[in-house]
Amino acid sequence: MLLYVHVPFCVRKCGYCAFHSGPFSREAAKLYVGQVLQEMEGWGRSLGRVRLESVYFGGGTPSLLEPGQIEALLRAADTCFELSSGAEITLEANPDSALRPGFLDSVRSLGVNRLSLGVQSLQDDLLAMLGRPHDSAQARRAVHAARAAGFSNLSLDLIWGLPGQTLDRWMNDLAAVVELAPEHLSCYGLSLEDGTALTRKVEDGALVLPDEETGARMYLDGSEFLESSGYAHYEISSHARPGRESRHNQGYWAGRDYLGLGPAAVSTIGGRRWSNPSAFEEYAEVVAKGEARDEVEVLSALTRRLEMVMLTLRTGAGLDLDKFKATTGTEFPWRHPAVEQLRSSGLVRLRTGHLQLTRKGMLVSNSVIEMVLGVLDRMHADTV
Repeated sequence: MLLYVHVPFCVRKCGYCAFHSGPFSREAAKLYVGQVLQEMEGWGRSLGRVRLESVYFGGGTPSLLEPGQIEALLRAADTCFELSSGAEITLEANPDSALRPGFLDSVRSLGVNRLSLGVQSLQDDLLAMLGRPHDSAQARRAVHAARAAGFSNLSLDLIWGLPGQTLDRWMNDLAAVVELAPEHLSCYGLSLEDGTALTRKVEDGALVLPDEETGARMYLDGSEFLESSGYAHYEISSHARPGRESRHNQGYWAGRDYLGLGPAAVSTIGGRRWSNPSAFEEYAEVVAKGEARDEVEVLSALTRRLEMVMLTLRTGAGLDLDKFKATTGTEFPWRHPAVEQLRSSGLVRLRTGHLQLTRKGMLVSNSVIEMVLGVLDRMHADTV
């Protein structure tokens, strides 16, 4: 299975972020690590020595933890489960905290072999607008420090569609990032989340988003540029050098079992899905009592089928129609009028037995996938 460890601390909350996180302190981090170790031990007793093919420290800001705390978590993962010798071990990091003296050298020596840096932009005014705790110079220094520490699998996060961002500025960011030669890039369109400071500023008119046409060009032109620079567009928001795709994320998209540890972490194992409480106090109580999570969703065959379609359509490979038939016992309705409409509109294509989103389709992926799922839902209803 895959192991995800949610580290719910940040130096400060970025203006656009709705992920669960709280203020960092050494005392809170120490309590948190103890709770996660206890939670991991409980699952180790329950699940047995399941083989871990990837470990992903996400957040929040995992790079706020001390190397010794990361070491304790990795040792426990290998004790409670079976950490594969070739496991991909990813740590998300912010440039400012990654640059602490000796930090990158230490975590690399512990076995962390993939670093994901939250760069977001290499333009200081955009970083300040987002409320990021670093500037562009720190981002560049963090990349060079990661290389000096021996990281040969480096991913950088960027955001497009920002207030004040033009098409030229986005393309300049991409060109500058490509010069840094990371193995992987995650390029996310800005999402306005309810309750965030950035959303309020946009709603109040203090900040103005790029128009729809400009946003579309950012995605399409940016993806084409990255492809021409040697980064395969292997998922809606993900680009990688050959063989450097995120194995952990590929596991999610393939429907693999995953265990989530820490506040707000989600798990899906054996067709059952649950979430940990978000509040620190409630999470600590659940871990201390060893109780089952309040709500466990048993995934129906239909839900699993629809999720398989939804997740695989996000990838460059697309939906394997033979696998769909083997899993469901039915042919995929690729001749359905709604699917034909998507094909004639240039949003999907059939290639080597796979239904794939085109780059144009990836731009409006939510709408396309919703339409495909609607077709399958109606098909299921007609057979019941």
